Amino acid sequence: MLLMPLISATLEAVLKRLLYQDRAMSAARERLKGKVLRFELAEWETPVILVFGERQVDVLNAWDDVADCTVRTRLATLPALLERQRLTQLIKQGFLDVEGDPQCIQQFAALLDMAEFDAAELLAPWVGDIAAEGVTQAVARRLTEARRLLRTGQGRVAQAMTDEWRLAPSALELAWFCDEVDDVTRAGENLAARLDKLEASR
Repeated sequence: MLLMPLISATLEAVLKRLLYQDRAMSAARERLKGKVLRFELAEWETPVILVFGERQVDVLNAWDDVADCTVRTRLATLPALLERQRLTQLIKQGFLDVEGDPQCIQQFAALLDMAEFDAAELLAPWVGDIAAEGVTQAVARRLTEARRLLRTGQGRVAQAMTDEWRLAPSALELAWFCDEVDDVTRAGENLAARLDKLEASR
């Protein structure tokens, strides 16, 4: 995947700014120092490997040694890692397949949970403060609108399913209909047999 080096570099810059700026997070970072966390995403052939150091996390796409923890999941599940309390639930439900030391992913989720995520602050070094704030607000509006449309759509689908369920015949009605069809079929066969006899008698 040609985009992987760019994705890795961007992710590395974001994680450095997010996890390594606040001194209050140093104790949580210390627990991960020297650990290697490997993500294998269903949508990507190339893994994303996080190597935690003292001053930053290196994001790699290849690692010769065995990782301390390997997590297999889908891209859509990754945002849930921001909610540390959901981690165990995601593992139990099969959304995360964890191999190796589970404390590694738990500590990473705890570190993400502690981080104060401000998209405008992350964008500011590249596009400037005013543009970053404008872009962040525009994206937030679009996300809010998308969530509202999704909720409305889900409500409509649920209503349509309920209406269709009411229209669907019950088991008793279906059995009655099948009996009626059988009766009409038998009557048609009897009529055909009588017509054959009449033809033969002529």
